[in-house]
Amino acid sequence: MPPAPAASAPADAGHTSPQKPASPANGPAASGAGEAPAPGSTANGASSAAGTPASSDVAPVTPTAAAKIMVPAGTHIPLVLHNAISTRSARPGDPVYFETLFPVMIDGKVVIPAGSYVSGEVTESKRPGRVKGRGELMIKLTTMILPNAYMVNLNAVPGGVGTGGNETTDSEGKIIGDSEKGHDIGTIAKTTAAGAGIGGLASRTGAGVGIGAAAGAAVGLAAVLLTRGPDAEMPRGSTVEAVIDRSLYLDAEKVQFSGPGQASSLAGPANREPVRNKDPF
Repeated sequence: MPPAPAASAPADAGHTSPQKPASPANGPAASGAGEAPAPGSTANGASSAAGTPASSDVAPVTPTAAAKIMVPAGTHIPLVLHNAISTRSARPGDPVYFETLFPVMIDGKVVIPAGSYVSGEVTESKRPGRVKGRGELMIKLTTMILPNAYMVNLNAVPGGVGTGGNETTDSEGKIIGDSEKGHDIGTIAKTTAAGAGIGGLASRTGAGVGIGAAAGAAVGLAAVLLTRGPDAEMPRGSTVEAVIDRSLYLDAEKVQFSGPGQASSLAGPANREPVRNKDPF
């Protein structure tokens, strides 16, 4: 029996037909869907380090506020004046310059050393009147500069002054000059006595003494009325006790002082008697 004929090969034997690309609808997405996520990646593709929460869960970092040291309101700071002030010439806006004489300590630490600078300005200057009224000065202290150049806004007024004269301060910090009433009475008494003596010598009668005394009293009174009272003065070297109106908050890192500081050597003002101004204007 003749052998069975071999199965005929297809016409394109030896050639493979190209494979049809998988349809996106039928196959996995090109982005790798269905594959295991790469290490360090979340299932939805968000990158995250092992053990680290996603960025949306990280709390924002807020800077820590600098530590503050409070100098309470009402604190007294002794000062010494570097430039003289007088109602004779001072005008509102004129600068005044002081220096601290003694350190201020909080919780056993120096926060304002001696030798710190304090500046301010004249806010009111009133000359004394001829008949009544005293000289008056008002100043405010606005800025303090510590020895390390740390500058602080200050709000303080004088609580007491040492001027070498009879200036005083009121509850508002106003510096008030002397009235010199005793000197005025003395001036009238002297001119009255002189007039009486002259009248008595001229007429050699009691009436002449009386006329002379009246004339002398009139001259003394005129001298008082035509001249101003003593100006309020603060010579260089005058001391002032400043009182803080509002609490100060100092940066703790800027007030790390190891010593009490040292103030400049300024001679205090000499003791002086109030003198009326001879200038009637």
